[in-house]
Amino acid sequence: MNHLLAALRDPHSVRQLSPAQWDLLVRQTRHANLLGRLYERLCAAGLEADIPRRPRNHLQSGAIMATQQQYSIRREARLLRDALAPYEIPLILLKGAAYVAGRLPAAQGRLFADIDILVPHERLDTAESALMLTGWQSSVTDAYDQRYYRRWMHELPAMRHVFRGTTLDVHHTILPPTARLKPDARLLIEASVEIPDLPGVRTLALEDLILHSASHLFHEGEPDNLLRDLTDLDLLLKHLGRDDAAWDALLARAQRLQLSGPLNLALRYTERLLDTPIPARIRKQAGNGSSGNAGQRLLDLLYSRMLRPQHPSTADRFTSVARKALYIRAHWLRMPPLLLAYHLAHKALFPPKPEALPPMDEKKAA
Repeated sequence: MNHLLAALRDPHSVRQLSPAQWDLLVRQTRHANLLGRLYERLCAAGLEADIPRRPRNHLQSGAIMATQQQYSIRREARLLRDALAPYEIPLILLKGAAYVAGRLPAAQGRLFADIDILVPHERLDTAESALMLTGWQSSVTDAYDQRYYRRWMHELPAMRHVFRGTTLDVHHTILPPTARLKPDARLLIEASVEIPDLPGVRTLALEDLILHSASHLFHEGEPDNLLRDLTDLDLLLKHLGRDDAAWDALLARAQRLQLSGPLNLALRYTERLLDTPIPARIRKQAGNGSSGNAGQRLLDLLYSRMLRPQHPSTADRFTSVARKALYIRAHWLRMPPLLLAYHLAHKALFPPKPEALPPMDEKKAA
């Protein structure tokens, strides 16, 4: 039983849960990285008093952690801005960091593994050098992986700060240059907006935040975070939907950036799974009300299993097949066939070596 989806769709449904079902809900929510978000949603619905003490402790701890991370994100944004400012490189935040900096509803209860930023491709080397001078270093040591990222991917190898331990992904576009879809990063940068209370810090425009979230979810999303990312889209679309004309602008923007496919999937699954209100005319233009062709029906079968908490209680005998199928699909969308074959062959023949542990005295000192 998927108690989490039921609670996200109708928060008042939690009033019918037994103690055992509350326990399962908390477990499912933890697997989906949505403890804080669910707590915020239940409180917004006036249900805080209906949450039993022990489940409330777990949910509330997720919300507290999310709040602490939000303070850290805003601090990191200022430090990153100061690192890039001497070189006149704009700091443009992506995904979760952008939601927090822009104080968007999608920041509610949001947990983070890293910070994502976008810099112009022609300034990428300068940006990397500037970051290294302020304590950031690459966390990828394998020579092949370094070449893989720098030659074929849309981001540098992940960086980690030597003192603060924060992880940073530096993008120069939002999908790999080798991918079938090729959104123009210059259009994203030109339309970016400055955060009023964080001078010098920018985020993508709201329409572009939605399109980036959709393209990430349906091209390279991590299985454990797919439902979390879908709830991001739900909150972003509800925020956009305050202005009816914004829907038309979103569709036009998706077409210009070659991202109509990911957007249509986002509209389809947010409405189906989370009851996101999509105007009828937008649903019709996106083909959201039809079963679609055989390919769409196959995606429905796959995503109906993966857009749920990755907890044993929500799995069936086809869940592992769906996970593998979407993994293959992500790589297929990311690379042309010959490059994909080369990459997979290299990974099979030369698997990454585990990093050597530090000497015992250094380990104790750490």
